[in-house]
Amino acid sequence: MAAIGDDGQPLAPLLRKLIALGPVMQGEAAAVEALPLTFREYRPGQEIVRERDRPNQACILLSGLCCRFKIVGDGARQINSFHIPGDMPDLQSLLLHQMDHGLLTLTRVKVALVPHPTLLQLIAGHPRLGLLFWRDTLIDGSIFREWMCSIGRRSARARVAHLICELFLRYRNVGLVEDRSMPFHLTQTQIGDALGLSVVHVNRVVKSLRRDGLISLASRRLTIGDWAALVDIGDFDDAYLHLTPES
Repeated sequence: MAAIGDDGQPLAPLLRKLIALGPVMQGEAAAVEALPLTFREYRPGQEIVRERDRPNQACILLSGLCCRFKIVGDGARQINSFHIPGDMPDLQSLLLHQMDHGLLTLTRVKVALVPHPTLLQLIAGHPRLGLLFWRDTLIDGSIFREWMCSIGRRSARARVAHLICELFLRYRNVGLVEDRSMPFHLTQTQIGDALGLSVVHVNRVVKSLRRDGLISLASRRLTIGDWAALVDIGDFDDAYLHLTPES
């Protein structure tokens, strides 16, 4: 069994995320704490779940970074979302029995696996947790819609700035921001695959944001130098993240 609640415990990011989604009572937290978990580690570039798989368990991301992705007809990759600790990126497999995309690790990753029947029992016994999981999937959809607006209508500079703002607030939501600094392991290729940009274009934008003092990068961390300016450039409104007062 895995304990949660303290920052040093494996499921602490998930609990923080659930609390950010809505109230979590002590009994509900205890039920999550009692989940039987199987832990697994992956190297960068491994698929946790493949397109057309039929998973019988859901994964909780404990550390690292992964993405949902699809490969189109000519072999090009489109990244559909990034996932950070506390996320359950294949939660939809609980009700959609065949995966319509893959889940790929971008760094070293540790996950906890929960059998679907166990997760369904948790939801049946604690309906409010089920509502929180449902809210999480609805916010997933909201993020997809915002990404579509970025790819379809925002400039390259705005797309990159918008993504940085989003990741910053999501990392802060699970307690992984220090002052104005967050983990940042994305390569320019991965950013391009997510935002529909060439590596050359991403490189130019990142250089311009650094030159203007809006961001700095060092030791796989990104520090925001001017949040207000970054928000303005990115046309960023955090309403689509549906953050609660608790978060």
